[in-house]
Amino acid sequence: MKKLVILTGAGMSAESGISTFRDAGGLWDQYPVEQVATPEGYAANPQLVTDFYNERRKQLLEVKPNRGHELIAEMEKHFQVTIITQNVDNLHERAGSTHVIHLHGELTKVTSSFQPNNPLYIQELKPEAYEVKMGDTAADGSQLRPFIVWFGESVPMIETAIDYCEQADIFLIIGTSLNVYPAAGLLNYVPYGAPIYLIDPNHVPIASGRQVHVIQKGASAGMEELMELLTE
Repeated sequence: MKKLVILTGAGMSAESGISTFRDAGGLWDQYPVEQVATPEGYAANPQLVTDFYNERRKQLLEVKPNRGHELIAEMEKHFQVTIITQNVDNLHERAGSTHVIHLHGELTKVTSSFQPNNPLYIQELKPEAYEVKMGDTAADGSQLRPFIVWFGESVPMIETAIDYCEQADIFLIIGTSLNVYPAAGLLNYVPYGAPIYLIDPNHVPIASGRQVHVIQKGASAGMEELMELLTE
């Protein structure tokens, strides 16, 4: 089976009704990134940050995977699929995808404020207990914080993601502006000769000089078209 590696960003989940961060009217317009997505913001106002991610988790309970997520899961019948996502939602998993690498963490998990990447302290929240309160602690006694990679923090899964990109037979990009490094640099690790597809309703500039087959549609309509191309 050929190896299909898929890099997904906020546009992947937009059709499910999850607010994108960067588009006009997105979350960054409502909440300055410095307040809710940096270690400094958390140190300055842990209550605000905790409330912000409680709201994001609540929203996640109210949305469902879209047709694009479902079609990606169906691709596992035809390819060895690895999803590398910049999204912190669990919609790929809920649609049935079995191999998902989360570059920026996972909304449904919390961890230690002292050692956020220590597997001993990472825990999954049950859907009915999604709300974290000040005073809820990890096993090391520190306040539970979101298991999210904030701006200024290292991306622990990037090396794993690079390994999969280097082995890709086909590479697909869906719904990411390719503005966020190090994820944007993953394209450079895809072997020459491997076809690259991009699904996005917006024009996405690509600086790598690689030939990219562009499908200028949303995630669901774009995946329908790509399925026909790749499985005919």
